[in-house]
Amino acid sequence: MNSPLRRLLADYGMVGVLLILCTVFSVLTIRPQPISGEGGGAGLAEELLSRHPGGRFVVIAGSGAEEAAFVRGFEGTMSRGNGRVVTAVAGEPRAGRRTLTAAAQESPVPDAIAVSPAARQWVLFDSLAADFPALKDVPLVAPQSRSWPDFLKVGNLLNIANHIVVVAIIAIGMTMVIITGGIDLSVGSVIALSAVVTGLLIERRFGAESATTGQMVVAAAGGLACAAAIGLFNGTLVTRLGLPPFIVTLGSMLITSGMAYKATKGEEMHHLPASFTWLGRGTQWGIPNSVLLLLALYIVAHLLMSRTILGRHLYAVGGNAVAARLSGIRTGRVVLFAYIVCSILAGMGGVIMASELKSGSPRYGQMYELYVIAAVVVGGTSLFGGQGTMFGTLVGALIIAVIRNGMNLLHVESYTQNVIFGSVILGAVVLDQFKDRRLRSG
Repeated sequence: MNSPLRRLLADYGMVGVLLILCTVFSVLTIRPQPISGEGGGAGLAEELLSRHPGGRFVVIAGSGAEEAAFVRGFEGTMSRGNGRVVTAVAGEPRAGRRTLTAAAQESPVPDAIAVSPAARQWVLFDSLAADFPALKDVPLVAPQSRSWPDFLKVGNLLNIANHIVVVAIIAIGMTMVIITGGIDLSVGSVIALSAVVTGLLIERRFGAESATTGQMVVAAAGGLACAAAIGLFNGTLVTRLGLPPFIVTLGSMLITSGMAYKATKGEEMHHLPASFTWLGRGTQWGIPNSVLLLLALYIVAHLLMSRTILGRHLYAVGGNAVAARLSGIRTGRVVLFAYIVCSILAGMGGVIMASELKSGSPRYGQMYELYVIAAVVVGGTSLFGGQGTMFGTLVGALIIAVIRNGMNLLHVESYTQNVIFGSVILGAVVLDQFKDRRLRSG
């Protein structure tokens, strides 16, 4: 029953599921992709040099960093290959028209006009021969496209990483709560409350757009403090009064959401400094700051659960609360700790969301409790308590994010997405039920 293969599947089976999902969405989203950027420009230059050695060329690209890189790549390859760039521009269609006007007056005319994939879409080039008769025999050349999955594009992978952050961070706390045998339905409302409190403090107490870094930190701390208070409230009712966690956090969800709407009268707080977006939009070494925070939190959470006495106590309480209490564990404090941490992390999710969107709104966090619970359960944490890992939760969050992203790329309507998500959650619960029965019978 406890063969190494079964243990391996139990520990890392969901990683295989994640890889399968990534493979499926990669295959289903293979599309012709225009080659842009510096590599696209360099490749096009090599192609033109092979046709016209030592030729003269015009290169036109759109606006933006990637388009400017296209021009640099083209010019660099031309200079090394003895080609000559008559004129080059990266900008708006108006600038492209001026460039073509100048090229038409050259004698002789250029051998070819090189354009980036983005510039090739301009209406300007649809009537090239009519508007510039001198260029009617000059070929218009753009980089050849290649087949590549939309799913595996760097921008899309970063998009997945950005969208997973809030769910995955809250899932750390939810894992602790569920391991103790509880549940927390209030995390979505706590996201909204934390974002609202942070936005209110910045906008109405600290000068709105003129708020300093220190004041923004204090405002974020205020949002986290409110979140911690909600966690303390939930944990106290569960541990002191013995109320069911489902009912307690359901009521807390409604109370917290009402507080967020009442505090703002349903309006958004959007007069925030531009620097406030550092956490939600900023990057370090090309990696979003929020993703770096996520990784740091998971490392700490993994060490807590696997290397500390508190972590062992969390598992013990979820496995058998009576036995844990008789062995001297203060079960009430352990459970209270889990609920407070869960709410604080939900509050952190609210701060990140406010930073990313540069506003605080009571509408934030809707349905997030379902995504978080789904990530935890799909990641292998048992709803019966006592079992689960932080690594599994991270994989579960990735699975949820990949499914959402893949369905969006495939243009699956939202109603169908809800059906699929519900099926995923039910499937995970069914597997958890079978696993629990097998453990009890074995």
